[in-house]
Amino acid sequence: MLTSPMEAHARCIKSEREALLKLKQDLKDPANRLASWNISDGNCCTWSGVVCDNFTGNVLELHLGNPFNHPFTYRTSKAEYVANKRSKFGGKINPSLLDLKHLNYLDLSGNCFEGTGIPTFLGSMRKLRYLNLSESGFMGMVPHQLGNLSNLQYLDINNIYYDGLELYVENFSWLSGLYLLQHLDLSGVNLSRTSDWLRVTNALPSLAVLRLSGCQLQHFPPLPATANFSSLDTLDVSGNQFGENSLIPSWVFGLNHVVYLDLSYNYFQGSIPEGLQNLTSLIHFDLSSNHFNSSLPNWFHKLSHLEYLSFGSNDNLQGSISDALENLTTSIKVLDFFMNEKMEGKIPRSLGKLCYLRSISLSDVQMSQDISEILNILSSCILDGLESLDMMNCKIFGHLTNQIGQLKNLDTFLLSDNSISGRIPSSLGELSSLKYFSLSNNTLSGYLSEIHFANLSKLLEFDISDNSLTLNVSPNWIPPFQVQELNLRSCHLGPRFPSWLLSQNFLRDLDISSSGIVDTIPGEFWDSSEISVLNFSNNRIHGEIPNSSKATLLVRLDLSSNNLSGPLPLLSSNEFQGIDLSNNAFSGSISHLLCHGIKESTELQILDLGDNFLSGEIPDCWINFQLLRVLNLGNNEFTGNLPPSMGTLSSLQSLHLQFNNLSGAIPKSLKNCARLQALNMGNNQFSGNISTWIGEKFSRMVILNLRSNKFGGLFPRELCLLSSLQVLDLAYNNFSGALPTCISNFSAMASMNYSFGSNIRYPTNFSISIERTLLVMKGNIAEYSSILNLVRFLDVSKNNFSGEIPVQVTELAALRSLNLSHNHFNGRIPESIDAMRLIEVIDLSSNQLFGKIPRGISRLTFLNHLNLSYNNLTGEIPLSTQLQSLDASSFIGNDLCGPPLPQNCTQNVSIPAEDQNGVENENEVEWFYVSMALGFVVGFWFVLGPLLVNRRWSSLPSLPSTLASAKEARTWVA
Repeated sequence: MLTSPMEAHARCIKSEREALLKLKQDLKDPANRLASWNISDGNCCTWSGVVCDNFTGNVLELHLGNPFNHPFTYRTSKAEYVANKRSKFGGKINPSLLDLKHLNYLDLSGNCFEGTGIPTFLGSMRKLRYLNLSESGFMGMVPHQLGNLSNLQYLDINNIYYDGLELYVENFSWLSGLYLLQHLDLSGVNLSRTSDWLRVTNALPSLAVLRLSGCQLQHFPPLPATANFSSLDTLDVSGNQFGENSLIPSWVFGLNHVVYLDLSYNYFQGSIPEGLQNLTSLIHFDLSSNHFNSSLPNWFHKLSHLEYLSFGSNDNLQGSISDALENLTTSIKVLDFFMNEKMEGKIPRSLGKLCYLRSISLSDVQMSQDISEILNILSSCILDGLESLDMMNCKIFGHLTNQIGQLKNLDTFLLSDNSISGRIPSSLGELSSLKYFSLSNNTLSGYLSEIHFANLSKLLEFDISDNSLTLNVSPNWIPPFQVQELNLRSCHLGPRFPSWLLSQNFLRDLDISSSGIVDTIPGEFWDSSEISVLNFSNNRIHGEIPNSSKATLLVRLDLSSNNLSGPLPLLSSNEFQGIDLSNNAFSGSISHLLCHGIKESTELQILDLGDNFLSGEIPDCWINFQLLRVLNLGNNEFTGNLPPSMGTLSSLQSLHLQFNNLSGAIPKSLKNCARLQALNMGNNQFSGNISTWIGEKFSRMVILNLRSNKFGGLFPRELCLLSSLQVLDLAYNNFSGALPTCISNFSAMASMNYSFGSNIRYPTNFSISIERTLLVMKGNIAEYSSILNLVRFLDVSKNNFSGEIPVQVTELAALRSLNLSHNHFNGRIPESIDAMRLIEVIDLSSNQLFGKIPRGISRLTFLNHLNLSYNNLTGEIPLSTQLQSLDASSFIGNDLCGPPLPQNCTQNVSIPAEDQNGVENENEVEWFYVSMALGFVVGFWFVLGPLLVNRRWSSLPSLPSTLASAKEARTWVA
């Protein structure tokens, strides 16, 4: 007979009490869970987690699992996470456990034994019938000594939620002797080294539960078509990798007693096998997240006990929801077809007969159905008992009606990303069981009043963002709920700050961005100790932000695009992941934000302080920001040199310093930021040459902007190593020399594969989701963000580059904008310019180019801006729709003719072609030479004559001092 700690009649054995005290001595117990394990209380049978025999006093069971242990989801609060982490035991397991001679139950699950191995001595505790070591931070090989536990009935070494600590099994032979084993869970344990797992488990006569989820299994070993799993009722092999062309093995079809079957998250292909219809005992059936390419089968009526059915996220599943489901009227409770984008068609009316349905998930199924029709189908017998309805992104339209008031037991109602319009009916307020509600990204309009929330006392998450809704409640309204996540983005709440938010004591995720608030934030709002994600961006909130020490759980803060002023708030928490205070009127130093109280590495990944009035030097305390990916200090008033410690930002992907007064050279330490993909230092006072290591170290660089500085020297050939470069802006500097021919190595500018240089990826759930940069095109400044991955841009204008334009520049076939203006380029425009098929903007103005405009330029069908002005170009402007539609100013300062210029081209005398026999006509040859002589004389006076009196041309330093011969004149003109 067992006793609980509250009903102990016998005192524990002294040797066992001492063994427990030794066990406690080696355990780390931050939550003091073992406070009752005290020598002053001699009866260990009363200690927490200890169960004794009621008569002998022997310790029989140890319940030392983490009471807060559970899988974390996006709904897990920071407080729950902290409680779980704090309640974990650490340290090591003392071998004194061996002194508990009668111990048959040991639970150490959910703890953190810091990457130590599973103690081999556990294999000597032969009385054990129950052993649970799941999610406890063990690593290394599972000891084969556990095979000595011949009385074991329950073994759980689940490691699936413990990242970075690998447990593995080399072979399964040690399991062969566990004939009494009924429950085996090795989920998350690496079994890729084994080849006998199926043969051994198939031979265990008592095995009822087999869970091998996420075990890196790659194939099913050979097994007879009929398996021997005579006692098996639960099989879970989800989350493995059974190969791109794997099929469900035929022996599965013979598991007649299995009631729980999970084959999800594998690579199973082809049609859904007919043999699965033999599993008539199934209650739970999960085939989600595979690659089945058939329509839903029509044999569901044979699975008469089925309660849970999931075919979700099969990317090739086709057809519509089968009418065969109507035969599951007495059993089915959960129907899950989420994320099947190739499935389409309306919900069949037969679905309305499934009166036991409790959960329906159809997100991403292309239903194209009126929401009122759907509710009518479900109203017959389903609405009253339905608990979860998920139809996000289903192309649903129409108006919600008061019929939703029938969903009395609904706790999850998700209809986001559809085309539902009109008002939200007031009957929403009747859903007294509602916890999770989302109607975001529809076309809803109208008002929400207090009646819409009247009975929503259980509400935890509420999302109506990206609609045209107005919240119209009393200033003194106290909501009936205590919500945890609230998303009202783009809903009208203003102009006053919604004071009812102050009543929400458990709010952890709040987004009221773009909501028309023109007010200050109440000081008491910052006293919230639960808030972790806060987005107030794109309002007109003003005032200063106080220094608050109570918001200790805050990890993401977005106050961008408001009118906030004063010094930056003191945010000294090491837990911050993202801070966006950009586009406000903050002023002063940033030293206290970055340096005050930061004594160890922080979690910060995004810091955006751009577009403010911040000043002073950038502080030299970046060593603690090793996880920082995005840093924007642009558009401020910073001065001085870049600090050396900025080179310690080894995770940095994007660095924006543009539009400040920064000076000096690029620090050598910056070359340690090898992950940089975007570097914008434009519009500062930086100077010096461009170091070769920029090309050698920044192999991932996508955007390099050094515009409007004082950089000089030659174009480093090492920059050609930046094959991923999509945007290069060196304009308004002092670079000189020739452009190197290796410029063709900019592969991303040559490739039309837009995924080559895709947008820089940032952590999810941040308002800064994609890279943004300012570019000058057609003389105008524009910001590019969502389409930045399509932009290919090269600008070296306003420098001192010289020599010919390298023909290799025309190999950059994906280039959208090319600006070489205001340099000293000479020679001809490359004839192969028509190879730049996607080019939209070409500016070659104010150089010394000569010769004719290549005719191929007329074939650039995307060209909408061309500037060839102020060169030495001659001849006729080629004819094309694009060129003649341009303004004449694009061609002035040359000797060009033809539209759009007012000058007509003189009719040229054509040169006769050869006759069919290839013999020239002698008279024509004579006329040709006469014409050439006359043409030279006329050309001399029409071309060179005006130069003698033209002040602009006569001042050119390259003009010959004498024109003593026609040869010399022809050479100069050429």
